[in-house]
Amino acid sequence: MMLKKFFTLLFALLLPTAVSAAEIDKTQPYQMMTSVADIAFERLKAEQDIIKQDPNHLKTIVDEELMPYVNYKYAALKVLGPNVKKAKRADVMTFMESFRGYLIASYAQVLTQYTDQELEFEPEQAIDASKSITSVKVDIVDAPRPNIKLEFKLRKNKKNGEWQVFDMIAEGISLLSSKQSEWSGKLRQEGVLSVAKDLDALAAQPIRFEAKQ
Repeated sequence: MMLKKFFTLLFALLLPTAVSAAEIDKTQPYQMMTSVADIAFERLKAEQDIIKQDPNHLKTIVDEELMPYVNYKYAALKVLGPNVKKAKRADVMTFMESFRGYLIASYAQVLTQYTDQELEFEPEQAIDASKSITSVKVDIVDAPRPNIKLEFKLRKNKKNGEWQVFDMIAEGISLLSSKQSEWSGKLRQEGVLSVAKDLDALAAQPIRFEAKQ
């Protein structure tokens, strides 16, 4: 359930406010996150009939509305950790793409739980221009249950100044750290491609509606 909460919250945060994707300024992390959240949820609302007929359509929404703002390559390298040093470059690239597919499927599955929850963003904080890592905090309001506190970690591309999400911390638990711990043994013992194969299998699973928790 904790992992499901992680993904639910990432979506609650990474989805446009009457702003088109082409207009979102990636050089402003706070405004980017709030705009992406608005857009994605608006699309979820507008395409509910399609989603009910074909739940896999959620993968398309995730791919188009969320993934442009997720640095899945950097996140995948963080998950690989020291294993990347002894892996072939081609194998690492394969793992990155498998990890991307896994994220899309995982986010899509969590979006089946969407019930119009509200988001409360923290006030915008000043960013030190010399820093390449920042965070945006948000509460997921899902009354009558307690608010869920999230922190999205973002990394700036030094070449173009654009920010992308690479990790999410839910109630103090890092998504990347949890996946690194889960897969570290198999990465060491069986290698990068073995875990990539597992991720491909998970990504290929059909999206199914589940009972609301």
